[in-house]
Amino acid sequence: MLLDIRNLKVSYGAITALTDVSLHIDRGEIVTLIGANGAGKTTLLRTISGLLKPFTGSITWEKDFPIQGQRPDQIVRLGISHVPEGRQVFANMNVRENLNLGAYQRHDKEGIKSDLDRIYSLFPVLAERREQRSGTLSGGEQQMLAIGRALMARPQLLLLDEPSLGLAPLIVRKIFQIIREINAEGTTIFLVEQNAHMALATANRGYVLQTGRVIKTAAAKDLLADPEVKAAYLGG
Repeated sequence: MLLDIRNLKVSYGAITALTDVSLHIDRGEIVTLIGANGAGKTTLLRTISGLLKPFTGSITWEKDFPIQGQRPDQIVRLGISHVPEGRQVFANMNVRENLNLGAYQRHDKEGIKSDLDRIYSLFPVLAERREQRSGTLSGGEQQMLAIGRALMARPQLLLLDEPSLGLAPLIVRKIFQIIREINAEGTTIFLVEQNAHMALATANRGYVLQTGRVIKTAAAKDLLADPEVKAAYLGG
């Protein structure tokens, strides 16, 4: 087991965002978390990556290492990278500079160069635009850059928050194809996504989050066939 979350409670002041959330991610999987806006999906990712502190519960990395309370940079060093909702690239920096920021904790120059080449191979458009200011890229190109920047840290686990948000269907298909390629190369993926059909068609397993609680978990193919999931998240 790569990541194990038990009985997690997260609050914003008096407002409880997550209640008694438990889930796990095994090495090599794509696991997806689906749910409506405001269900707490982004809150969970932000808690895993150390941006929020849980009120109660545990987050355990690689069977026995508790990471709740660790700083975000320490969590990245352990092998967890977070691609936030809305891309959040550094608009005034060029593509190459954004990618190099993803490797800011690394000192292996040859490895960094090799990983840059890998990113440019995954995302050829980024190679073409490597000296272009990131704020001038299209939404899809910025999403590719955000994923590439996270991969530059060589994560074992990649947290993806709404990678299809605001993108045209053709670009969404391309992004999900690349997500599968990244996983096939050995990176475990935890995918938060409002496009439930695409997410479940891509993942091995899924969890359904409703108002801060996990209400269902199953193999992704079983959730795709579940009448309640179909009615609530798949358009009938």
